[in-house]
Amino acid sequence: MTHFRVSRPLTQTQQQPLIRDGQSVLLVGRNAEKLRLLSLELAQPFARVDPSSSQQLEESLGEAGESSGGFHAFVNCIGSLLLKPAHLTTDEDFRQVVETNLFTAFATVRVGSKMLRERGGAIVLFASAAAEIGIQNHEAIAAAKAGVIGLARSAAATYAPQNIRVNVVSPGLIRTELTRPIWDNPASATASAKLHALGRLGEPEKVASLVSWLLDSENDWITGQVIGIDGGLGHVLARR
Repeated sequence: MTHFRVSRPLTQTQQQPLIRDGQSVLLVGRNAEKLRLLSLELAQPFARVDPSSSQQLEESLGEAGESSGGFHAFVNCIGSLLLKPAHLTTDEDFRQVVETNLFTAFATVRVGSKMLRERGGAIVLFASAAAEIGIQNHEAIAAAKAGVIGLARSAAATYAPQNIRVNVVSPGLIRTELTRPIWDNPASATASAKLHALGRLGEPEKVASLVSWLLDSENDWITGQVIGIDGGLGHVLARR
């Protein structure tokens, strides 16, 4: 079973690459009603968990693992959107961004490494192109996601002897509900697309496909990597 943790449950189209091969996926998040609807749509189990409590996460996943025969992978698909310069970002803003992104990633590694220790497996975390290239008004999210990258690389070294692979997916601007205020506005959508060398925004199913690829045991010689799926935003200069 794969533990797939989401802050905003994905639609069937976005989630499909992770379940179309017949694997069972445990959906975990904060919003019980959204999880329930997604669970019915995908015919997959779910568990409501407070992402700020690693103890609750461990207890919930421990129970689920016992009933399902255990996990082979963990995915922390969590993000947030705070577009403010540092001088306008409050202490509470910053704490919330760090808790949402970095703390939950750490909790996933902490719990996942315990549950995968005997059989090995994969952990996938989410960063952002903003952690690798300077983008205006992204100070808080860039700091938190850079922390996720450091966490993943250290964890990859720590748990390699147990055959636990830890990798990071680093997206650009993806057309999700979280980012709707940006891409649903023609002016901001055009400006954002121009930042990406390929000149367009990303689609969720492309990200899901990459995650599925990283979880595949056929790709079991990949660990400690940060893989950009960002239209070139993180490393390619856009001239449009």
